[in-house]
Amino acid sequence: MENKKINHSALHEKDGISAPEMISTNAVAQILKLRKNQVSSKELIEGILSGNIASLSRAITLVESTNANHLAKANEIINACLPFANKSVRIGITGVPGVGKSTFIEAFGKHLTSLGKKVAVLAVDPSSTISHGSILGDKTRMEELVKDPNAYIRPSASGETLGGVARKTRETITLCEAAGFDTILIETVGVGQSETAVHSMVDFFLLLKISGAGDELQGIKRGIMEMADAIIINKADGDNIKKANLAKAEFNRALHLFPAKKSGWTPTTSTYSAITQDGIPEVWQTILKFLELTKGNNYFFEKRKEQNQYWMLETINEQLKTNFYNHPEIQKLLESTKKAVSADEISPFAAAQELLNVYQNYKKLS
Repeated sequence: MENKKINHSALHEKDGISAPEMISTNAVAQILKLRKNQVSSKELIEGILSGNIASLSRAITLVESTNANHLAKANEIINACLPFANKSVRIGITGVPGVGKSTFIEAFGKHLTSLGKKVAVLAVDPSSTISHGSILGDKTRMEELVKDPNAYIRPSASGETLGGVARKTRETITLCEAAGFDTILIETVGVGQSETAVHSMVDFFLLLKISGAGDELQGIKRGIMEMADAIIINKADGDNIKKANLAKAEFNRALHLFPAKKSGWTPTTSTYSAITQDGIPEVWQTILKFLELTKGNNYFFEKRKEQNQYWMLETINEQLKTNFYNHPEIQKLLESTKKAVSADEISPFAAAQELLNVYQNYKKLS
């Protein structure tokens, strides 16, 4: 037997692990085919209406795209899905960052699917205002719900407008409803401007609070409190139960100071524990009572009509703004006008009027 000399040099290269065979040539071929072939609007519509999650996801991606061609395709899909939408209950869920929204949504979503519901979670992830990047970690935080066949989680970066819950989220709701989801949960980024946008697209608005963090009412804007249809005090377990019940009493007192709601509904306060899951069934029962009341007095349907009109006007505002800033002449003048405003050579209001005049004149000529 031939003796082999062992090389102890640091530069010696050992035999590596042999390259594994491809996991599935068929699977790779399917992926490449999907990437290569453009799926038609008709195929996506058929897929959505049959409950195909891949088609739903691709359609939502078109809705979120800023590409003009994608916008036209998205509008075609949404218009085709409209007759099959509006058959769900839409629930907005808000609270300051760290209050446990994702944990609550997972527990609440699992409870709903156990009742035979199909749940779609539209979770808006905070975007960095510096890098514009987003972690999109909601699927990671909701480990159990993401595996549930009757649940669909769609995280999306908040971006810079209204916490990312403007027109795109509203249209995503329509697509999810057409795909057969009867309960839509919308998680907001936190307490701020996005709450107003979410409130204008949901039927029931839920505010999560945490007890034991000092003054329970401190930092909660009156506007958010007035929007809430129910308040949940989270982390009501162990040594925190007493504090949670105290917070519940404080919020109940505060809610009675606000004017009566047009819906005729009196907001409620309850406690919840992510550890014991206590309080989850009660939240759903509260929502059912709200739906019974508001459908009975017709407020539910009138509010939906008002929301549709609101989003029509918001879309017009958004499109006018986009057209203005994308106009070639405005793009030429904008930087120099901004410098003139910074140097106090012209007032901001006069500068804005000049730019608007330029835009309007070019629109007349075109």
